[in-house]
Amino acid sequence: MATTSSPFPRPIGSRQRFSALLAATALGVYLLLIIGATTSLTNAASACSTWPTCHAPADPLSQTELVIAWGHRLAAVIVGLLVAATAVTAVLGDVSSRVRWTIIAAAVLYVIQVGVGAATAIFGPAAIVPGLHLTLGLVIFTGIVLALAWDLELATGEANDAIEQPEPLESVAADGEAPASRPLPAGGLVRARLTAFAYFKMMKPRLMWLLCLVAAAGMALAAGPALTVSTIVATLGGGVLAIGASGTFNHVLERDIDQKMSRTADRPLATELIPVRNAMAFGVLLTIASLATFLTINLLAAALGLAAIVFYSVVYTLVLKPNTVQNTVIGGAAGALPALIGWAAVTNEIGWPALALAGVIFLWTPAHFYNLALAYKDDYARGGFPMMPVVRGETETRKHIVYYIAATLVSTIALAWITDLGALYAATVAIFGGIFLWFAIRLHFEQTEAAAFRSFHASNAFLGAVLIAVLIDALVI
Repeated sequence: MATTSSPFPRPIGSRQRFSALLAATALGVYLLLIIGATTSLTNAASACSTWPTCHAPADPLSQTELVIAWGHRLAAVIVGLLVAATAVTAVLGDVSSRVRWTIIAAAVLYVIQVGVGAATAIFGPAAIVPGLHLTLGLVIFTGIVLALAWDLELATGEANDAIEQPEPLESVAADGEAPASRPLPAGGLVRARLTAFAYFKMMKPRLMWLLCLVAAAGMALAAGPALTVSTIVATLGGGVLAIGASGTFNHVLERDIDQKMSRTADRPLATELIPVRNAMAFGVLLTIASLATFLTINLLAAALGLAAIVFYSVVYTLVLKPNTVQNTVIGGAAGALPALIGWAAVTNEIGWPALALAGVIFLWTPAHFYNLALAYKDDYARGGFPMMPVVRGETETRKHIVYYIAATLVSTIALAWITDLGALYAATVAIFGGIFLWFAIRLHFEQTEAAAFRSFHASNAFLGAVLIAVLIDALVI
C-alpha cells in the first residue's frame, strides 16, 4: 500500500458525494434498526397506539416510553427522506445498474416496512407476522450496504491490484539463510530483564486486554450484578494464561517465517534470543497453568480454554493461515471462544446470549484484521501467507471490510434482542459503529497505510466500547 499517494484514479466530486449520501443512508437505516430494537425491548410501542402521530398516554408513567416511540417515528421520517434522496440520485445519476436497482428495491421495501409499522401500531403486534418489521429493516440495511460497497469499488478501485512478490528483507540473506542469533548483553541484570521481556512478548500481551473484555462481557451477561470476584479472577487469569500459551506456540511455529517479515523479524524466536526448547516448555507450562485455573471453576470452561489454545496454535497457525485466503474469517473463532468461556464459567453451559456475543466477535474479526493486512500486505507476501490483499488485491479487501462491518452491525442487533441490552448499548453501537464505517469508507478514498491503521484503530475502539457498554448495562443498569 502506498504511503503518500494512491495508484488508483481518484473519483470526481459527484462520485464522492453519492458515496457519502449512500454511507449516510446506511448509517441512518442502522440507527433506525437500533432505535426500533430499543422500542420493542422496552415495550415503548404500546405507549403509542395511533399512527402516524402519537397521542399522549393516560398513564404518566409511560411518558418515557412515549418519548422512545416518538424518537422511533421521527427517525423513520428522517431516514425515509435519506432513502428517497438516495433512490432519486441513483435513478438520475451515473451509477451502475446493480447499484441503482438495489437502491430502488431497498426504497420499495422501506415503503412496505412503513406500512407494516403502521399496521402494527394500529392493530397490535398480533396482526402482523412476528419479526416481519425487523426483518424488512435488516434486508433494507443489507441492500444499502451492498450498494455502498459496490459503488465504492467502482469509484475507487481497479480490476486487478494483487501485488507481485516484494523484495526480501535486507536482514535476510540472498540464499534464505537465517540471520545471526542476537547476542545477549554481558550484564546479569540487563540480561535477565531482556530475557524476561522476551518471554512476556511471546505471550502476545497486546491481545489480552480485548480478549479479557470479551470473556468479562460473557460473564456479565450470564450473572449480571451477582457476578463474584472469585469467578472474575479465575476466568480472566485462566484466559490470560491461555492467550500466553497460544501466543508462545505461534511464535515457535512461525519462527522461520517471522524472519522474512519486517513486523515480526525482531521476535524472540526469530532472533534466536530464546531457544525453541525453552519456548516450548514455557508454552506447555502456561497451558497446564491455564487448565488448572479453569478447573477451579468447572470442566466446561477448562475444555473451552484448551480448545482455544489448540485452535489458535494448530488449526489457525498451521492449517488456515498458510493455506487459505479465508484464514482470518475462519480463524475468528479463536477470538470468539472467550465469550463462551465467560458464559460457561458462570453457568457451566453454553447459552444463546454467549453464542450471540461470540457471533459479534467472529464477524468483527475480518473487518478488523483486513485493515492490518492492507497495511502489511508486502510483509504477508514475503511470508507466503495468502491474505486477502495479497491474493485478491486491495480493492476486493476494502469491499470485504464494508461487508463484514455490515454483518457485525447486524449481529449487534441480534445480541440486543437476545439479551435485552438497553439504551446505553444501543447508543454505543450506533455511535462507534458509525465511526468504524466512516473510517472504512475513508480508506477507499485515501488508500494509504495511515488510513488503514486509522480504520484498524477504529475497529478496536468499536469493539472495546461495545464490550464496555455490555458490562455496564449488565452489571450496573
